[in-house]
Amino acid sequence: MSTWAERLKEKYFGDAVHPYEVFEQTVLANLGPQDTLLDAGCGREAPVLARFRGRAQELIGVDVVDFRSVTPGLTLLKRDLTDTGLPDCSVNIIMARSVMEHIVDPFATYREMNRVLAPGGHFIFLTANMWDYATLLAKLIPNRWHPWIVARAEGRKEEDVFPIQYKTNTRRTVSRFAGQTGFDLVSFSYLGQYPSYFLFSGPLFLLATAYEKLTDKVRRLRFLKGWILVVLRKK
Repeated sequence: MSTWAERLKEKYFGDAVHPYEVFEQTVLANLGPQDTLLDAGCGREAPVLARFRGRAQELIGVDVVDFRSVTPGLTLLKRDLTDTGLPDCSVNIIMARSVMEHIVDPFATYREMNRVLAPGGHFIFLTANMWDYATLLAKLIPNRWHPWIVARAEGRKEEDVFPIQYKTNTRRTVSRFAGQTGFDLVSFSYLGQYPSYFLFSGPLFLLATAYEKLTDKVRRLRFLKGWILVVLRKK
């Protein structure tokens, strides 16, 4: 991380609420102590799911990866999101953080999420916005280069960087797949954060910060924010 970029981050985003926190608070607002919570695409160690221990009756994680260092109290299943193996109507809340941008078959995924949800249950996900500049740039770069780039820009392990698809990352596509699979769209929000991809460069971080502040100030530009937070409800 650039020292200048670190100072700019603290100055302009020091008290900002990160989209990850907004996402988790949204899940908590819909989660009851007797509910079953499913983390769709939970990751190798299910870190987000583990933070909900004591907040729900049952915690289930599903992912295609091999799990490691599993937290007690979690049930983790190595399955595809289009075929979780869970019973019909067995889950009250489904959450997915930074997962939907990787989905190859959105219709099958939405359909499976709807199948396992109890009536009135919620599917809540945070994913990249298709119209964000970082997303548009990522689409131009071949997937085989992404692990190397992300590892150096964000410090994430290359094995934890997966191919991007961006097939359900706009309001139009979310509404279409939700409507086709038995969901009502409860809310659709655009969220921003500090420009993490440019922490390596002070000048680039400053330029990206100006862009972020502009999209904060001008309401008509909110659709350019980096994240979308979606809440769907099973009919």
